[in-house]
Amino acid sequence: MTIGEYSQIYRGKRVVEFRMGATPDGGDVVYRLTQDYDSAESQRALLDDFLAKVDPAGLETLIVGPWSEAHDEGPQGYLDALIEYRARLPKLNALFVGDMTYEDCEVSWIIQTSYNPLLAAYPQLQSLRVRGSTNLELQAFSHAALEELAIECGGLPSKIVDAVAGSTLPALKHLELWLGSDNYGFDGSLADYQNLLAKIGPERLRYLGLRDSEISDELAVWLAQQPWLGSLQSLDLSLGTIGDAGAQALAESPHLGALERIDLSHHYISEQWQAKLRALPCAVVLDDPEEEDDGDRYVAVSE
Repeated sequence: MTIGEYSQIYRGKRVVEFRMGATPDGGDVVYRLTQDYDSAESQRALLDDFLAKVDPAGLETLIVGPWSEAHDEGPQGYLDALIEYRARLPKLNALFVGDMTYEDCEVSWIIQTSYNPLLAAYPQLQSLRVRGSTNLELQAFSHAALEELAIECGGLPSKIVDAVAGSTLPALKHLELWLGSDNYGFDGSLADYQNLLAKIGPERLRYLGLRDSEISDELAVWLAQQPWLGSLQSLDLSLGTIGDAGAQALAESPHLGALERIDLSHHYISEQWQAKLRALPCAVVLDDPEEEDDGDRYVAVSE
């Protein structure tokens, strides 16, 4: 599977595309800045055109969609301009960088950049979502307002996981990481995620997503043993390779507590264990069952 659709709804609002020279639709919507592969304008020029046509002081959420030649250059032009314009954007609290499909650029080919300067410039930022991990840089940081951190990719380097583990994020409620495949940059192990969750204090999370993972079974077996599991509202292990070992651990866990939802979409779980999962007191999503290919399992999103 590849990413074939743009976001249609983001943070509860309809997403509207904005291209160079366009007239904003108006209304309570979220805009996605969009360039073609060979767009002539720079990233800054598109952002400038957009900000000249909306009220920057009232802008709360922004999506950066496909940028020109995303497999060759990152979104640095956008980030530099946003940092420069921070005084003009006092209410900007949610940013998604990289909302593009495989037709724009495969997820593992999207060039990214460093996000520490942006995070420092926007202490009010509540949500940061990034798609793509090639050249992605992140060092441990402190941020008092960040409630949601999401990194979507086909292979998550352990150095990024370590950076999040070393960060001070007292407001964090939603942590979503796509681990991906070792063919596209994943170089982690269960120990990396055990360390991450020990460091960040998982009992305060409402959503934990360790998605698109080749080690879904290992993660599920370990998570099922954690007393804090039931403090979550939602556990998301979708897009990965979970099978009966992980399913059994979750089905028999004594720590589900008040957990409301477990998402295991794209799975390798037998009918027997699917039935036992469906009998749990929480909602369990078991869409997109897969079959092993000569004993091999594959994550949903890699290239």
